[in-house]
Amino acid sequence: MRHAAPAAAFVLLAFALPASAADAEAGKRKAEPCAACHGADGNSASAEFPSLAAQPPLYVLYQLLNFRDGRRKNDVMMPFVAKLSDEDMKDIAAYYAAQPARAAKGADAAVAEAGKAVEVRHHCGSCHMPDFRGQKHIPRLAGQHYDYLVKSLRGFKSNTRADLDGTMSEAAQPLTEKDIADVAAWLSTQ
Repeated sequence: MRHAAPAAAFVLLAFALPASAADAEAGKRKAEPCAACHGADGNSASAEFPSLAAQPPLYVLYQLLNFRDGRRKNDVMMPFVAKLSDEDMKDIAAYYAAQPARAAKGADAAVAEAGKAVEVRHHCGSCHMPDFRGQKHIPRLAGQHYDYLVKSLRGFKSNTRADLDGTMSEAAQPLTEKDIADVAAWLSTQ
């Protein structure tokens, strides 16, 4: 189910934000409370929390706005984002975008074959880029935690995860549980 009108309004809101340049150094200071879950450099040590290092800044900004505005709900995130200004969010996004992602561990042959087959069948690289580094408002999937990828895909499939324009919710519908497990395992090793 797509909700084009709210998504369009959200996109317009994001582009209407002040045009000031983001300050990654200020973002580093502003992101200090985030380190407990997402890692000091944006590379989360916990499979429960996503790594934010090397994420496209627009993606991080959109997610922070989603949390702050209640489109995306998470009891841990809510107290942190409630206090953030638009400028704070842009600075934090610039900081994480500038951080290198940790190298992922390689997949065994069976996982690689099964996960790659799911990706090819569903054209994940057409939006997330062929190397899965993400672009614009589309996240980097390469090297992301397996558990987080599975949770996100299940959320999109069940329409319980916020989705800017409905693209991921629609894309996740044909995925089986095995597809989700296979593609998440493969992407986490890229």
